[in-house]
Amino acid sequence: MRTSFKGLVKKRADGAPVAYLVGRREFYSLEFAVESGVLIPRPETELLVVTALDRIKERGGEPMIADVGTGTGAIAIAVAKHAPGAKVVAIDVSPQAVELAKRNAETHGVSDRVAPFESDLFARVKASRTFDLILSNPPYVTTNELMGLDETVRDHEPHLALDGGPDGTTVIERLVAEAPGRLNDGGELLMEIGPAIAERVESLIGAAAGLQLVATLKDLAGLPRVTHAVKA
Repeated sequence: MRTSFKGLVKKRADGAPVAYLVGRREFYSLEFAVESGVLIPRPETELLVVTALDRIKERGGEPMIADVGTGTGAIAIAVAKHAPGAKVVAIDVSPQAVELAKRNAETHGVSDRVAPFESDLFARVKASRTFDLILSNPPYVTTNELMGLDETVRDHEPHLALDGGPDGTTVIERLVAEAPGRLNDGGELLMEIGPAIAERVESLIGAAAGLQLVATLKDLAGLPRVTHAVKA
């Protein structure tokens, strides 16, 4: 135990996030298993869950949802726990993330309604599969900004889940282009974004065929955080 404790102390001294060291992180009052190689859930992302639950309540019924870039499965699982009629396809390009999301879904008793699935956006999802809601916390940090982040993030969390390219919108551009074809009539797209790229994301949605911007919602700090669009 002494050696193990020393090992943990050394990893922490090297900047490893506490969540990776203890193997868990709370999100939306639920505890999720986390591991190195998969993005740690953040409090800011809870606004995406709150917004999704509000939209589900307003829409009614039993919505089919896609969570694109699911990571630990935190968004998908939190939504499923609080919207008992919802079914969620939890998509991630990382096989490690998909396996971790499966374990978390089983832990929280929603594996019958949350289906983690390995795919690069919708590339491997059947063309006939469409959704009422698409949720996503995509990579939105610019490559230059990533290099300036705290070392606990920059040196230890997966760049695949953080690096949004030179403008921070490389993945967002693809998602905005694919979303209209994957949404049912009246379907909605909810994306977490960084404040620095809010105007750019709004412009991308405004220029996209088949999407209409509804609003960009602000977080508790008053910063743009969740972009809401509907299928036009």
